[in-house]
Amino acid sequence: MSRRLEEIDWQSTPLGDLMLRRRREPTTGREIYEVKLGEEFLMSSLFTAAEIELAHLGLAAARPTGPTGIHDAPDLDVVVGGLGLGYTLVAALESDRVRSVRVIEALAPVISWHERHLLPDTVAATDDPRTTFVHGDFFAWARRGGPPGVDVVLLDVDHTPEHHLHPSHADLYTPDGLRSLAGHLRPEGVFALWSDDPPDPAFVGVLSEVFVDVEGVVVDFANPITGSTSSNSVYTARWRPGHAPASGPTD
Repeated sequence: MSRRLEEIDWQSTPLGDLMLRRRREPTTGREIYEVKLGEEFLMSSLFTAAEIELAHLGLAAARPTGPTGIHDAPDLDVVVGGLGLGYTLVAALESDRVRSVRVIEALAPVISWHERHLLPDTVAATDDPRTTFVHGDFFAWARRGGPPGVDVVLLDVDHTPEHHLHPSHADLYTPDGLRSLAGHLRPEGVFALWSDDPPDPAFVGVLSEVFVDVEGVVVDFANPITGSTSSNSVYTARWRPGHAPASGPTD
């Protein structure tokens, strides 16, 4: 039996003090992992449904690239913005369509947790030869734009398109910022975004200025702490160069 609460790692970062801790959740008896940045809880292994669905929905939206529409070999190169506890990475690697996953993470200690195998659920994903960790700023990468070489971008960093972990992230969620990000995508590539809030019609409209096939999907999951259902959301959008998107959402 583990101790009720154990601090596994604590490090100072440019965004604040970062802590990885493990505890036993009394409502379920499960051992869970949590991340805090300063006084703010960022993530918990108790709630991973939407992080997993981010990968599932993003990859499901990626279309076959071959003339037959049949996948006979891995063909998707994926970028994940934000490593966190690694559940989006794990879910992406479950697909036999995925050829590579590059994870861009701004906080070096987070990469270190995975490389040191401190998180048991992601050991196989960390050691998968398709996985590459990059210590860097996803938002700076997005601003640079192209050349196109990515099929799917999965982003889970900010709380919502309006509630950002850092003020410097705000420009991504504008038409110009999204166009720069789209410059990394191959034709028919997919951008998928996690959000803590329900789909926002205003942000769907912003996405639709740049992308086509825009959707906002609610992901419900059981919350054992409240005894009720909670939800997050996932946006998906397709990049089609030369297409003039409609004036509103396409869903």
